[in-house]
Amino acid sequence: MRRLFPSPTAPADLENREWGFDELADAYAYPAATAAGRPWLRANMVSSLDGAAHHEGRSQPLSSSADMRIFGTLRALADAVVVGAETVRQEGYRPARAREAFAARRAALGQPPAPVIAVVSAGLDLDFSLPLFTGPLVPTLVLTGEAAPAERRDAARAAGAEVVVAGEGRTVDVARIPELLAARGLTRLLTEGGPRLLGQFAAAGVLDELCLSLAPMVAAGAAPRIAGGPPLEVPERFGLASILEEDGFLFTRYRRTADV
Repeated sequence: MRRLFPSPTAPADLENREWGFDELADAYAYPAATAAGRPWLRANMVSSLDGAAHHEGRSQPLSSSADMRIFGTLRALADAVVVGAETVRQEGYRPARAREAFAARRAALGQPPAPVIAVVSAGLDLDFSLPLFTGPLVPTLVLTGEAAPAERRDAARAAGAEVVVAGEGRTVDVARIPELLAARGLTRLLTEGGPRLLGQFAAAGVLDELCLSLAPMVAAGAAPRIAGGPPLEVPERFGLASILEEDGFLFTRYRRTADV
């Protein structure tokens, strides 16, 4: 892996070598304001050269070992990982695990051993017998609407999950999610999609940062883009924060222009 942007500041930046987890954690550190209670929502997504967000329903075929190291680093830095129900079903989500390489860093920040997984689901059509709900290190959160089916909310709680109301009626107001999580002390937020949820966060104006892995692959097919849903009335401008490269994969990081 080598740094392409910002301009390399040391010879080691130009070397094509495997970065250690400490180096990656420093490169992807959250803004200091999160320690003071300000939520920061970053997204981590992968895309093929022709814009596919996944191949045959899963992102793994577009990934690489370097992409997975960054994926693991971003998770290990987060207080909470926010994910849509469809992604939980398609990707077979499991609880986040404790990583020894990040234990001291998390302890110094007052974080538990692993991040909370927060699942966004209006209808709660989820399999609550999965380890994601029954066996996490820290209880999984389920973000849903006020009118979600009572029996499904009860099933979530019976499995060990915590239900958080984040919207009136049967819908989830994604604009409320960062502040609701921050009220629980979860300010370093990461979303891994899917495309519909990322599109909702973008439309709500609460997406602060996008970490986009560009895979040197052409996938074709009918896979969606990394963000779906209705278009923004005015496209929001993001500024380039960093680019890393390994084996043709580009690992880019963009921040909302106001935050750059």
